[in-house]
Amino acid sequence: MYNNTQILDLQEQTTNFLQQQADAETSASEINALKAVLRFHEYRYYVLDEPIIGDTEYDKLYQLLKEMEAANPSLITPDSPTQRVGSSLNKSFATVQHLVPMLSLENSYNADDLRDWDRKAKEQSHLDGIEYCIEPKFDGASISLIYENDQLVRGTTRGNGIEGDDITTNIKQIRSIPLSAPFSTYGIQQIEIRGEIMMTKKAFAKYNEDLASQGLPPLANPRNAAAGSLRMKDPKEVAKRNLEVFLYHISYYILKGEKQEDLDTPHPTADKKELSSHSNSLQFLWDLGFRSPQKEKQVVKGIEEVIQHVHDFEQMRDKLPYEIDGMVIKVNDFALQDKLGMTTHHPRWAIAFKFKARQATTKLRGVEFHVGRTGAVTPVAKLDPVQVGGVTVSSISIHNEEYISEKDLQLGDTVIIERAGDVIPQIVKSLPELRDGNQTKIAFPTTCPVCKSNLFKEEGEAVWRCINIECEAQVVERIIHFVSKDAMDIKSFGDANVRKFYELGLLKDIPGIYTLDMEAIGQLEGFGKKSKDNLVAAIEASKTQPLNRLIYGLGIRFVGENTSKVMANAVQHLLDFANKTEEDLQQLDDIGVKVADSIHHFFSNEQNIAMLRQLEGLGLQLFNTKKETVASGGLQGQTFLFTGTLNKLKRNDAEALAEAQGGKIVSGVSSKLNYLVVGEDAGSKLEKAKKINTIKIISEDEFLALVERVV
Repeated sequence: MYNNTQILDLQEQTTNFLQQQADAETSASEINALKAVLRFHEYRYYVLDEPIIGDTEYDKLYQLLKEMEAANPSLITPDSPTQRVGSSLNKSFATVQHLVPMLSLENSYNADDLRDWDRKAKEQSHLDGIEYCIEPKFDGASISLIYENDQLVRGTTRGNGIEGDDITTNIKQIRSIPLSAPFSTYGIQQIEIRGEIMMTKKAFAKYNEDLASQGLPPLANPRNAAAGSLRMKDPKEVAKRNLEVFLYHISYYILKGEKQEDLDTPHPTADKKELSSHSNSLQFLWDLGFRSPQKEKQVVKGIEEVIQHVHDFEQMRDKLPYEIDGMVIKVNDFALQDKLGMTTHHPRWAIAFKFKARQATTKLRGVEFHVGRTGAVTPVAKLDPVQVGGVTVSSISIHNEEYISEKDLQLGDTVIIERAGDVIPQIVKSLPELRDGNQTKIAFPTTCPVCKSNLFKEEGEAVWRCINIECEAQVVERIIHFVSKDAMDIKSFGDANVRKFYELGLLKDIPGIYTLDMEAIGQLEGFGKKSKDNLVAAIEASKTQPLNRLIYGLGIRFVGENTSKVMANAVQHLLDFANKTEEDLQQLDDIGVKVADSIHHFFSNEQNIAMLRQLEGLGLQLFNTKKETVASGGLQGQTFLFTGTLNKLKRNDAEALAEAQGGKIVSGVSSKLNYLVVGEDAGSKLEKAKKINTIKIISEDEFLALVERVV
């Protein structure tokens, strides 16, 4: 999904945003850039199971976006990471819906965070001392299990929190998960249980030893090993990994004779003592043969006892047979949980306490300089391999020249590194007091490491760039970006094939994708008739991609997927941009001075214009073929905005209903808005709309009735 250049670019943006504060003057392009950064990290975490930033950094970025949107409510969009629970899905398995959404947990990092959370719970519940249940925060992969009539019928990954991958066959390979359990003894007909799949430290070490004996690379850490196992195609391979599970939450159940649609709450709390509290539910699962954290849990009263327990537990984490990265604190009483409720992102009755990052010392031996698609030169530190929290670290991005100077890094230095949030490695600082005179300054290159052109740094930027667009590194990365999933989506191409074809002289530029010598490719190892035919079909299919995908695939600096859509809808033909001034471009939604300058620069380059004409001649779609706005309909001329969680429709479906009758969807609250359709947990948009008398605030049911009247 992301090539090397995109990853480096997004890492650079991550660093910049982590140092940024929310501002009421924040531009739409900045907010869109931050959204792209968050989506990237969600993809790495939830789909690839290869996170490259820690939870602490992600939470900071997420909070920054929330603050930016709060200061600029008109810029909140339905696809913002703040408007949903989780992330995209792995498409290798059937997608199924959870009976109850799997929400994230709010995070805390110190005692003050916990006290503040406790204060809110006490204010809402009108109780002075609340009983809490504390358990380890297992570092694995979240799953959901459904039992019906005592039988295991489905196992699912977390997915995006609403839907997940059906991994029932793989789940059955985990021996600590009972294939049946006597729930009917308690009158339970159907039940959904949440838990965490993991690999113990011992099993992980043994599996890596087996891989090494076969000459295969080791797995990175137990978490990724567990998560990757769940998506393996061969159940026998899953069984070999000796996975284990902790089941720690009953999210839903119905009794015999009950119907799901008749229940007001996910789990009735008053009718069964076994399920009246979280601690009781853990004992209930344990008694039925499930491995719950019954022995690991601790029930206390008041937040000060919670604080003492989590700090004590942190001291013993290394003695545990499995990895944990914190503790989870939950209001123990289920009735009180129901009273406290939840937001669209997390329950108000639970919070995670994250442990401090792990650190280690090692030697900085060298620096390599990588050139990305936009010419950005990124230094990567090469270290003596060192174990940090169960992961071997030997390379770390050190971002830019200013970062090297600020950290006072020299070749040969002893440096402290840490895995922030127990995930991404970073250099904390060098230890100049340990220098022995053999250290040398890190010389940032003045010429491109690949093409030897002079490097250039724009005013106000920290990044040095190669501005030679013919630079081999940039050419290859541009082609990789062009064929990527979110651009032209040419399946079977990928990074490795782009590099191979380029090195063999079969591919030199983007138009060359469409004139590849397929006979020569058919002679290459691994390219039989089927592989070649698949590649030919994928290349041909890309010619019909909509204009916005082509624009994104061109890799114009600062132009992401959203801006590509704005650009596509602004012209009849892509080359119309050659006649637009920077002032013209700035009139488009979400395009500021910096982005307009980049677009204008691209379309002022004769080589780029020649390339676009060549692509059109090869059959690519340069015309805007977007669906025309409905010219008539009962809602013609009316504007709509949706906020909060809709119960009957997905947001996109609701917007499509309005547009089908001539309505127009707008992105923010203003005097130009006619209808604000309000779902559950509506936030700042609703408050702002209440202050504008001309806006009609209606419910989802009222919106559906309105559409029905005009159809």
